[in-house]
Amino acid sequence: MTVPALHASADLASRPGAGLLLSTSDVLQGHRIVEVIGLVRGNTIRARHLGHDLVAVFKGMFGGEISEYTKLMAESREQSLDRLRAEAVARGANAVIGLRFSTSMVMQGTSEILAYGTAVRIEEAQV
Repeated sequence: MTVPALHASADLASRPGAGLLLSTSDVLQGHRIVEVIGLVRGNTIRARHLGHDLVAVFKGMFGGEISEYTKLMAESREQSLDRLRAEAVARGANAVIGLRFSTSMVMQGTSEILAYGTAVRIEEAQV
């Protein structure tokens, strides 16, 4: 199954705001923006797990992907997107454009994942 270019892969039917269109683009082909609602965001801060740190030390010595951290970051991105969707839907949006992610270290062993974009109301363009 392929995901249409305008939909983020995280836009799954079982998630809150499933009908919300997410796009990294500022222009949505075939649609026109009828209202700009404004900035929406969702974030999460996660701490590393001591057990995962021990696994990471061994993998660092011998090489290879640290899959425990890959999974942690993927879950964090999804949670940030879920929170962004919830805010956008609560504000009456049916799309978010200019979607971006940012990450930063908050303190030793913790990272923040932030998803942000512009909430808009769109409609199909009349041809």
